[in-house]
Amino acid sequence: MRSLEAELEQARSLAVDDLADAIESIGFECTRCGACCTGHGEDEHTATVFPDEVRELRDATTNREDDRDWRDVARPMPYGLSETDDGDLEGETFEWALQTDDCGNCTFYEEDDDGVGACVAHEDRPLICQTYPFSVALAGTSQPMGEAVDEEGVVRAHECEGLGRDISRADAEELARALKERAVRELEEAIAVRDTYRPADPDPGEIVVYDSEGAKRADGTPLED
Repeated sequence: MRSLEAELEQARSLAVDDLADAIESIGFECTRCGACCTGHGEDEHTATVFPDEVRELRDATTNREDDRDWRDVARPMPYGLSETDDGDLEGETFEWALQTDDCGNCTFYEEDDDGVGACVAHEDRPLICQTYPFSVALAGTSQPMGEAVDEEGVVRAHECEGLGRDISRADAEELARALKERAVRELEEAIAVRDTYRPADPDPGEIVVYDSEGAKRADGTPLED
């Protein structure tokens, strides 16, 4: 298996035009169905988010609405955590996910009276949301919800009813730039987590999240504070 550094070098060398060609060939138009923003059955919505994106979302939405703290925006990625006797989660994990509501949907997803969905933080949405339903087939990058159903070069397309629709060249290039940025950021994050990881041995009932900035509590504060 190639090193994360080698994968990062390839991500940085990706040509936006080639990515846009692949996206244009596959085709995509958002239908606002809400499938990528909602949970499915017992599976809650899980979209990875970088720590700086959490802060940006928190600050942007606080300015528009009510006060939000870290936990209003993000939660520890549940994978790797275990459930206590009280039904709470504990343990260690390595990513943040966008916060969900009681239905398991993204907390920023709302539907109007006609059932049409919208993201209330659309202008400030993280890269994982900007680039859905696409991903880059490099080790160390995140794969969004839904199985990969199409592939063109290094570009993967995941389950989405908007696939196969016409997309303008300008929109394909904009999506391609965001997709490359996301791949680079994900690999930089993975390398930083690897290099800064120090086992924290959390207490019973405690959650520790390791990100590129170090070990954090579930509320986003550094563990050493």
